Amino acid sequence: MSESTTKTSEISNQPISKLFWRYTLPAVMGMVVNGLYAVIDGIFIGRAVGAEGLAAINLAWPLFGVLIGIGLMIGIGASAQYSIARGAGKHGKAQNILGNAFVLLPLFSFIFGAVLYNFTVWGMELQKASDQVMHHGTAYLHLMSLGALPAMAGAALPMMVRNDEQPRLATQLMCLGAGLNIALDWLFVVYLKQEVAGAAVATVIAQLVVTILGAGYFFSNRALEKLTLKTLNLNLKLSWHTLATGFSSLIMFMYFSFVLIIHNRLFSVHGGVVTLAAFSIVGYVQTFYYMFAEGVGHGIQPLVSYNKGAGNSNNIRAALMLAMKVVLGVGIATLLLINLLPQTIAGIFAAEDQALIEATTTGFRLHLFTLFLDGLIVVGAAYFQALALARLATFISMGNMLVQLPLLATLPNWLGVTGVWISMPISNIFLAVVVILVIRRDLRMRKALKPVASESELQNAA
Repeated sequence: MSESTTKTSEISNQPISKLFWRYTLPAVMGMVVNGLYAVIDGIFIGRAVGAEGLAAINLAWPLFGVLIGIGLMIGIGASAQYSIARGAGKHGKAQNILGNAFVLLPLFSFIFGAVLYNFTVWGMELQKASDQVMHHGTAYLHLMSLGALPAMAGAALPMMVRNDEQPRLATQLMCLGAGLNIALDWLFVVYLKQEVAGAAVATVIAQLVVTILGAGYFFSNRALEKLTLKTLNLNLKLSWHTLATGFSSLIMFMYFSFVLIIHNRLFSVHGGVVTLAAFSIVGYVQTFYYMFAEGVGHGIQPLVSYNKGAGNSNNIRAALMLAMKVVLGVGIATLLLINLLPQTIAGIFAAEDQALIEATTTGFRLHLFTLFLDGLIVVGAAYFQALALARLATFISMGNMLVQLPLLATLPNWLGVTGVWISMPISNIFLAVVVILVIRRDLRMRKALKPVASESELQNAA
């Protein structure tokens, strides 16, 4: 596509302060809605199926989550590379990046969907699933593996739409998927009594709608770089850059899956059923802030990527500083609210169960005392993804695992259940220090080097 026929970019001619809110607010809304959907989904399954249904979903999620991570790896990786290419005025390359991603999604969904289908039973057995939990969990995972393409594409396409300078449409797609999922959950799980399998069907249908609408956008005249069937080509070099840039998103999902399993086992050993339930409630509260931080990270990604391609280091710094101020400010305010009203917040989930309220209050204070650092770490990883500095983004995502696992292996033996609670926040402190140092070096390099430093120069300097 020639430059003369390419639509003008708003990112190149509007102030960062204005663009930041235009891109960030819709992204945050979309992520928070998805977080709300997860909570409501659990309520439906808990009331219609019971504890065994919730247990099945809990054991199935670490396995299914890998598919979502792969979808985000492709979506975020392609989005960053696409915006960098457009910022540099390489519109033909930008179109090829999108077309390549549209080939990668069905290819990877076929491969990893088949792997999940065949290793479902093994994965559930590995987590010591009982007979009824095994029944629910395998039914859920088999259906989700058959619907791997819409599951992965439904995660990837809103990211790509946002980077095509359509943040509002991206959020509408995410909200539509979440809203449709909730309605179909009620239909299949509650009304038709299809149990956990009904939740899988609801998810696949909802994500299929998002996939059709998201793909349709890129083949329409609304798209900045319109695709045609001729542009859908697999390019190994573009695939490598896409997957490397988005790899930290996959690592983050794998990290969450792995650490969730370890926490559940340790809380069972050092605590009990009430402690496990308290951990679930603490996780719901933490997830809402984490989703907010993810939304901010996704919001600045098109701005940072485009300005890297355009060689505008001042705009890159301005977008990052705004994001950091927002996530840290909201994180500190959230932490203060949790510590002022811990029992009130716990009571929303625990009703009259005083033992659970007390355990949850303890969990809030021990597990979330560095909550605001989650936002700093998430935005830091998103920043380096946006710059296509793949090794740094992956290092940040893996860093939490590398620090947290030794803590989980040692602290519970010394401090019991308290050691389990504080392992994650302590690891956040170590990782946040590293993230701050790496970002400072990156910004110094961008200020010193004219034009903007290359990826290899920045990675070597960091």
